[in-house]
Amino acid sequence: MAELNIAQAINSALDTALAADERVVILGEDVGRTGGVFRVTDGLRQKYGADRVVDTPVAESGIIGAAFGLAIAGMRPIAEIQFLGFSYPAYDQIVNHVARIRNRSNHRFTAPMVIRIPFGGGIGAAEHHSESTEAIYVHTPGIKVVVPSTPRDARGLLLAAVEDPDPVIFLEPIRLYRAVKEEVPDIYYKVDIGPLRVEREGTDITLISWGAMMRETRQAAKKLTEEGVSVEVLDLRTLSPLDRDGIVASVEKTGRAVVVHEAPYTAGVGAEIAATIQERALYSLKTPVRRVTGWDTIFPLKRSEHHYLPSVERIVAAAESALED
Repeated sequence: MAELNIAQAINSALDTALAADERVVILGEDVGRTGGVFRVTDGLRQKYGADRVVDTPVAESGIIGAAFGLAIAGMRPIAEIQFLGFSYPAYDQIVNHVARIRNRSNHRFTAPMVIRIPFGGGIGAAEHHSESTEAIYVHTPGIKVVVPSTPRDARGLLLAAVEDPDPVIFLEPIRLYRAVKEEVPDIYYKVDIGPLRVEREGTDITLISWGAMMRETRQAAKKLTEEGVSVEVLDLRTLSPLDRDGIVASVEKTGRAVVVHEAPYTAGVGAEIAATIQERALYSLKTPVRRVTGWDTIFPLKRSEHHYLPSVERIVAAAESALED
């Protein structure tokens, strides 16, 4: 065991993957000499060489296009895009090529590749540096979307993503990179892509979240527990495929649900979760599903971030409203 934060756990997973499989290569802007914009790939170029940890030009479409070519040729590339808002120039490559190659080639080709992308607000940046537009990629068939919120899950999910025969977008919550440490096994282990994690069991209400918003969700659960509420907390971990069975099972038990995400309200992943609950657990619901989200605006400047991001108080208020019905 080693005590690691999420950034260190991801670095450890990348180190392990590079050592275990010569087909694994890392490519992206500043991932080599600099060690990445958030230093997540620090030290890997020195250890494995510039042929396996490759600094690329500032060209997101080129990064993903090159990784795609490597993947269908038998390599296991891990591409880094510096921020989720920077992935849009590569959208054509991701949606029209990476996600479709298995179907387009009638399963003759696959794209076993990982696209690592830091995302989310609360870091004092704006717009493209702080967006949470994960729903765009969740809506795209052919790719998996993974979002860890703990160091242990980050390492295990990334190793599972590297082994996956199909493309995985691996979203890394920036605010959590160095926010918390926990003991992480230093052996090769995987966390299955797909199943959610029941972080806390309860019977009165279910709080559902992922990524950076798990921190506020945990704090809200603690506050509600102090008020005598039995709270169940779900960390989805994977947004595509979505663990619908796990969500429904929890809500069938508690009868109430609050979904928390920092992406805008309209057409966010929370809407899909609420629809799933309505379709499959309607008769278990004691009150409508609540959503606590960001606003339908462009992500604001630093001084207004705290108004945009869901707070513990907003989550608690939504839960208390549901419990009063």
